[in-house]
This record gives sequence, C-alpha cells and structure tokens, in this order.
Amino acid sequence: MNLPNKITISRICLIPLFLIVMLVPFEWGDVSLLGTTLPVTHLVGALIFIFASATDWIDGHYARKLNLVTNFGKFLDPLADKLLVSAALIVLVELGFAPSWIVIIIISREFAVTGLRLLLAEGGEVVAANMLGKIKTWTQIVAISALLLHNIIFEMFSIPFADIALWIAMFFTIWSGWDYFVKNKQIFDHSK
Repeated sequence: MNLPNKITISRICLIPLFLIVMLVPFEWGDVSLLGTTLPVTHLVGALIFIFASATDWIDGHYARKLNLVTNFGKFLDPLADKLLVSAALIVLVELGFAPSWIVIIIISREFAVTGLRLLLAEGGEVVAANMLGKIKTWTQIVAISALLLHNIIFEMFSIPFADIALWIAMFFTIWSGWDYFVKNKQIFDHSK
C-alpha cells in the first residue's frame, strides 16, 4: 500500500476518535476563544475533524506529486471523505447544531453518488472526484468546522456564518450530485 492510501486510511481511523471525544460525556470544562465559549471536547473534536480533513489535501498532493494515483485511492479517498463528513454531520444533529433535514439531504446525496460509482466500477470505470465534487467537500468541511467551533469569531459580530456555510454546503452537495448523475447517465441506459 502506498503512502497516499495509508494517509487516507489514517483519516478513516480518526473517525472513531472524533466520535468518542464528541459523544462520550467527558467533563473537560469550557474554554473561551475569540469571544466564544465552548466545551473543550468540542474544541478537541473540531481540531481532530480539521486535521483529518486536511489529510484529504495531503494524500491527493502526494499521490499526484509522486505519481502514486491508483484506482484503489480514487475509490477510497472520496469514501473516507464521505465517512468523515457523515459522522460529523450526525454528531451535529445529535448536539442540536444542524437541522436533520439538511443532513439527510447531504448524506442521501453521498449514498446516491457512491452507488453510482459502484455501478460505474462494475463496468470497469473508476471515477475520480471532479472539481465540483472537491468544492462540495470543502464547503462541507468549512461548515462542519464552523459548527463544531460554535461559530467562533463570527459570534461576536452576530453573523451566522456557520449556518450560512451549511446552506452553501447543501447547495454544492445537490449541484455536484446532479452533475455526477447527468455526466454518467449512460450507465442507466445500459442497465439490465
């Protein structure tokens, strides 16, 4: 297994740690940062999430730079993103920080596109994430990070940045999902 794929797997391995920090009732107290007070567990969970999300850029960079792009990596990398984002969104619903209907739309799109990828893979075609899919992922990461950090910085200006970012993420999630299906509609024309 090459280095980029090991980095991707490490991202998946950080998900249980993130879940434990966010959901197990540790009493680590609160911290005040930039005009916002939040539980230490939320700060630590946010840092784990942000670190894990940053590895998405790192593994892709090394895969391209070292010419280590593999079909396994093309499949595993977006799957790792989907698992991390889905886990974080479900935690945010559990904590009451994100509306469940937006999370359902985002996760449903992820399942639908993963299903499409599996159908395409069955036909021998592995589809790497396109630019719109990458924008979707990064808007989701920004929104989730802002929500996990209790809208830090923006709270003192009464700007609902985290909520706006979540709406933007939902928009790009729907658009990129639509784009994947439109560009790969031939798979349904040839289905049995």
